[in-house]
Amino acid sequence: MNRRSLLSTAVAVTGAAALAPALSACGGGEQSTGGASTKKGLKAALPSYMPDSSVKPDITPVAGGTDIATDPGFLTYPAQQVRTVDGVPGKGGRYTAVTPLWGTIPSPGNSFYQAMNKALGIDLEIKPTDGNNYLTIVPTMTSAKKLPDWIQLPAWWNSGFNTGGLAGAQLADLTPYLAGDKIKKYPNLAALPSGAWQAGAWGNKIYGIPSYSTSCSIAGTTFYRRDILEAQGITADQVKSADDLFALGRELTDAKRGVWALDDVWTYLFPFWGVPNKWKVEDGELVNKYETPQFLEALDWHYRLAKSGCVHPDALAGQEGAGATRFYAGKVLISGGGTGAWNLSDQQSGTAADKNYRRGAFDIFAADGTSKPSLFLGNSTGVLSYLNKKLSRGQIEELLAVANYLAAPYGSAEYTMVNYGVEGVHHTQVKGIPTFTDAGKKYVQPQTYSFLASCPQVVSNPGADQVTKDFTAWQAANVKYLYKPVFWNMNISLPASLATADAAQSVEDTVKDCCHGKQKVSDVQAAIAAWKSSGDRLKEWLTTNVLEKYGTGQ
Repeated sequence: MNRRSLLSTAVAVTGAAALAPALSACGGGEQSTGGASTKKGLKAALPSYMPDSSVKPDITPVAGGTDIATDPGFLTYPAQQVRTVDGVPGKGGRYTAVTPLWGTIPSPGNSFYQAMNKALGIDLEIKPTDGNNYLTIVPTMTSAKKLPDWIQLPAWWNSGFNTGGLAGAQLADLTPYLAGDKIKKYPNLAALPSGAWQAGAWGNKIYGIPSYSTSCSIAGTTFYRRDILEAQGITADQVKSADDLFALGRELTDAKRGVWALDDVWTYLFPFWGVPNKWKVEDGELVNKYETPQFLEALDWHYRLAKSGCVHPDALAGQEGAGATRFYAGKVLISGGGTGAWNLSDQQSGTAADKNYRRGAFDIFAADGTSKPSLFLGNSTGVLSYLNKKLSRGQIEELLAVANYLAAPYGSAEYTMVNYGVEGVHHTQVKGIPTFTDAGKKYVQPQTYSFLASCPQVVSNPGADQVTKDFTAWQAANVKYLYKPVFWNMNISLPASLATADAAQSVEDTVKDCCHGKQKVSDVQAAIAAWKSSGDRLKEWLTTNVLEKYGTGQ
């Protein structure tokens, strides 16, 4: 994986998890260790937010509400790479760090690691570990109480890691160092959005250091082939309701030519009916999405769509892996997907198949065409690192200073070092863009230092300005429709006995079959009825242990 595909994967995985609150199963009994924070306690623990102004983006963020704003856009890589850290952050300490890596693991002690140690002022033995087996590797470490000094624990695996149980037991409480204005000692960390720090909070204390954070976390959207539709005089603003989309599907489908209008769109389209990510509160009570009439309305629409002949047969057969190929080839013209797919790599793959390729996305709309559009936010990050509780105060302060270096803003001197290595050794400037040498391709991996701490996400696709303009324009047009869902960014350690109810896998499997036309809406209703008793126990637990004690997190 290169840096761009890693970002796409991180966003996609986080985005998938964003369709549910951060509910973490905690083994051993009904009482959880660690968990949600109170509104008052969280406010006291959260670091003060101080936005960075050292690097000016070409496209400035657009605010959508409290803690909600679009990502900044960069059309060029900053020519003047400002320094945001004076001198060397470390004091010569020796540490170990473990991060997951999906790719070839670089050799220990390589030239990039050596250069980073010199820049950081510490001896950091970084140990990238096979991401495919990370979920089994980490619990082995924690059970033996042999964690490294610094470790990356992706939030989508909180359940398997029992992160809530580790917080305070094996993971260091960072609240005394970062709460409120204390974080001003680390200005790059202070520029991370509050929601990202909240994602690393357990029991009114800050434990996690965020990476790849954003104030515009949208799990995914409904994309379309903008080049093909606009050539036919069709623009996105013509689709203002589910009926409009259905009619467009009929218009665009030409099975004789091997063209179907749609691929699978359920995952990111169902919220347009006003369906919550998982829960909403009505009259002070939790209501599950399965209990809403809007959920069944959305399901009925997707079932009818599957039966209409407008969806590609391979999509109905569940062949998701080839979805991108169908989209690039123009075999499908509308497809649901994670927003991380809208990037330079996508543009390169698309234009390789069709030189006119251009991705677009429909704006958020209300399915009925008259209600106010709305879409729930995802969690502000799913990538968090933690420090070992065994570290002394001085060691924690040293590593936080290092984290401050790693979190330097996009395009700064520190960012360039962390992400591209030494100029002339690991990268060269090609038309103003840092471009890897062979050594850089071999040794500079984004799932190493950037997985320990990194700056907030930006939209940047050097060499493909139109992609950056299109994506940032779409964010700006839709940020006003975003809202914080119930239990937003809350870490809730569910009892193991309720984890199955929360996943509701039997229901979700039937939903998928219904959206593919294989089962009817009545079959989903039957699956929901079979799930309801366990769902009610889950609701009761969440009401008593979270809603009544901690609120909604909104």
